[in-house]
Amino acid sequence: MKKYISLLLACCWLYASAQDNSSMQDSANMLKEVVITGFLPNSAKLTSLNIEPYSLNKINQKAPFNLSDALAKIPGISQITTGNAISKPVIRGLYGNRILMLLSGLRFDNQQWQDEHGLGLSQIGIDRVEIVKGPASLLYGSDALGGVINIIEEKPLVPGKKVDWGTQLFSNSQGILTDIGFSNKTANHWWRIRGGYENHADYSDGNNTRVLNSRNNGYYLKAGYGFNKTKWKQDNSYNFSYNQYGFILDDLNSFFDADKRWSRLMAGPHHIVILNLLNSQNTFLLPSSLLKLNIGVQSNIRMEDEGGGQISLNMHLTSGLQNLRWEKKLNSKISFVGNQQFTYEKNINYGGRIIIPDANLVEANLSGYFKFYMNKLIVETGAGGNFKNIKTFQTRTLNAPGEAIQPFNKNNFTGNGMIGLAYNPTSSFTFKTNVASGFRAPNLAELSSNGLHEGSNRYEIGDPDLKTEQNINADISVEENGKIIFLSAAVFYNTFFNYVYLAPTPEIFFGFPVYRYKQQNAALYGGEFFAVVKPTSLKYFQWQEGFTLTEGKLDDGNYLPFIPAYKLSSAIRYEKNVNKSLRNIYFEPELAYVFKQARTAQFETSTAAYALLNCNAGITVAGVKGDWHIVLAANNITNKAYTDHLSRLKYYGLLNEGINIIASVRKEIRW
Repeated sequence: MKKYISLLLACCWLYASAQDNSSMQDSANMLKEVVITGFLPNSAKLTSLNIEPYSLNKINQKAPFNLSDALAKIPGISQITTGNAISKPVIRGLYGNRILMLLSGLRFDNQQWQDEHGLGLSQIGIDRVEIVKGPASLLYGSDALGGVINIIEEKPLVPGKKVDWGTQLFSNSQGILTDIGFSNKTANHWWRIRGGYENHADYSDGNNTRVLNSRNNGYYLKAGYGFNKTKWKQDNSYNFSYNQYGFILDDLNSFFDADKRWSRLMAGPHHIVILNLLNSQNTFLLPSSLLKLNIGVQSNIRMEDEGGGQISLNMHLTSGLQNLRWEKKLNSKISFVGNQQFTYEKNINYGGRIIIPDANLVEANLSGYFKFYMNKLIVETGAGGNFKNIKTFQTRTLNAPGEAIQPFNKNNFTGNGMIGLAYNPTSSFTFKTNVASGFRAPNLAELSSNGLHEGSNRYEIGDPDLKTEQNINADISVEENGKIIFLSAAVFYNTFFNYVYLAPTPEIFFGFPVYRYKQQNAALYGGEFFAVVKPTSLKYFQWQEGFTLTEGKLDDGNYLPFIPAYKLSSAIRYEKNVNKSLRNIYFEPELAYVFKQARTAQFETSTAAYALLNCNAGITVAGVKGDWHIVLAANNITNKAYTDHLSRLKYYGLLNEGINIIASVRKEIRW
């Protein structure tokens, strides 16, 4: 009980902090939008959860490199990177299996337990992204300790036919990202199809030095079909992607000779990731209630080519997923949601090198949630239970005689809950507070890894006796959305029990350092603060200011790994509609200052402070039967030579990307 009291008291003295100020104008208006990621479709203003929706249009104004980069431009989100192409999102210092990714409403698993395994999803063909900061295990089961990132696919909303295409050109990597889509909607049916392609050469850092083998390419195909009947609505989607990502090793130059400067050949070591995802979302209108059934299957093939076509690591993860939700309004002031989930995953190794065993994973989740409407006060509460089974099998080279890690069968039973309130005393002011728990069973790597992973340059050993990781997060936020000033501040305190982390040991395996998974209690705390000022005397201008901080410590006083540095960002935005033909003309220079990060984990090094000057501009031009959307962005305009704390390449002495100018054009035609 003392821990719970300390958790709540700590929120009273935390510093207010900021979200990255990209898309701040979107933040000032987002309380008016309907979000679907929460327990009930509603305005973000009417839930205690910290939910933020961001449209693809707003994200594209920053001209992101990929979807992870797009997410990192959203307030409160960062990214762990291994070059430009390999990246994964971080929410308030948490990443990997502590962040739940949803695609079309279902869990998305891309073997994210490894640091250098990227998200592997493209931003093309999505409608928007909704972010939940804080635990959401009550609704989504395990792995939602740090938050949820829900990627919502596009679908035609207006009757008629549409074709649209877009192209982005990147100066630094001589890269291209292009896609084309077709869709049609009638009164009761719709369909869509979209194809895309991207290709990048190696990037150059701020010293104009080439980062060898940082190239990547990808092919994408998306399709969907849906219908509306009197009491049945169905949305179906299919996603395919094939990606190759060059990866960098510490001694890469000793065995991989530099090829032509703008070569895109994958002759060196690289990842190959093949995804196939199919799902069906169904809504049934029952007498005075709704029943929603979402089912899907996923196939994830991940291979590592050591160069010259020699496949070493080859894993295939298949998943079957199901989510059943019943929504009932009990009366004018009380709503109820019952939620049930089931997940089955199977991992099989086909390659010669193995770092995690063949395994089956089964998870079942059941929860109930109540929402009370009390005039200007909204109260939410709920509880649930979860069962997860992990069974590993005898796997060649990993479970050799005498090895400590042998096949095992683990069962985990966990309960979770939340309580929160949202208070809206006026139309412009909102106060929220929420206390929620989360949990996750240690993943396969943490439990059973026993092998060398060249991508991370270390030999990793798991521990099958690790306990379930749990957390309790308290979150307080206030927002004032006035005509002249928009202010938002949020603080959080996140207590972890049995936090799993990777720690170095004195052991050496054929010259490679040996790391072992351990656990102890930990805490993360911090928050976000940002402001948007729209002076009445400067009609088309606004000033944006943000500050963000996150701290993370283990009980023994050591810091947690991959904690983002403090960040201060400022921008001035000009936006105007000239007439019906020239709309959304904007120009936004931004200065981002990232503080020195010296609060490092055992195997980390400190990172110096740096400042980046960025700028983006755009215009929408009315055309025949559809608009032209033109964006021009420049990142790191001064060509600053710097290293971000969450870049894994800094351990090889490699820097982040130098100046990059991105030109983007999108055209749509309707009839």
